[in-house]
Amino acid sequence: MPQIQYSEKYYDDTYEYRHVVLPPDVAKALPKNRLLAETEWRGLGVQQSRGWVHYAVHRPEPHIMLFRRPLNYQQNAAPTAAAASQQAIRA
Repeated sequence: MPQIQYSEKYYDDTYEYRHVVLPPDVAKALPKNRLLAETEWRGLGVQQSRGWVHYAVHRPEPHIMLFRRPLNYQQNAAPTAAAASQQAIRA
């Protein structure tokens, strides 16, 4: 059974990108003509760290999902997560 394939990350000055290739049986479940929310693409079995957004549909190959997130997303999110952990410890 084919598996979901994940590209390496690639970058520009603003975002980091990756694409995800869905096997045919999973691709059949993709809605036509709209982007998926995080809960939807995770529901299809796509697994990746936080912050990724499905930002475009490549019409010639709709089974390839295009994702992006701001550069340094994990570095910027880390202080927030650390602060939340500290609050939980104090509670």
